[in-house]
Amino acid sequence: MAERGGIPIELISKIEDEGFIPDLAPLIKISRALGVRLGTLLDDHEELGPVITRAEEAAPTGFITGLPEGKAGGLNFKALAAHKNSRHMEPFIVDIQPDAVQEKTAHEGEEFIYVLEGNLALDYGTISDTLKAGDSVYYDSIVPHRVISADSNPVKILAVIYTPV
Repeated sequence: MAERGGIPIELISKIEDEGFIPDLAPLIKISRALGVRLGTLLDDHEELGPVITRAEEAAPTGFITGLPEGKAGGLNFKALAAHKNSRHMEPFIVDIQPDAVQEKTAHEGEEFIYVLEGNLALDYGTISDTLKAGDSVYYDSIVPHRVISADSNPVKILAVIYTPV
């Protein structure tokens, strides 16, 4: 698995032995190595028709990126279509804490981000920009990228990640 997915063997061991849930980029690599959709790793139910997710039902996905282990905060993802069968898009509401630390990541696919609240710092390749509430960005995820708070306030975004089959 580690060799096929280009994933450190230590991470595979941590997932298997400790039930660790990694960031999004390694999850995408694992899904590719297994030959399944990313949604397969995040699903617990399969719905063929439309999926409506009520605000109170948008549950945390289980993976939280950002700050070092044991420290609160970071990037907290809430899945918006966890029960949709055969999806290629992964829509999330993401709460970004102002003290979140995130390294640039790269993975297959595309991302669309819409800033709901706060000021978002976007680093994409060699480009850095700040987006405010109401701004959006669409980019190829293969380019190293990261999103963090642009100031000392939390940020809330709608993020849609598309991964091809």
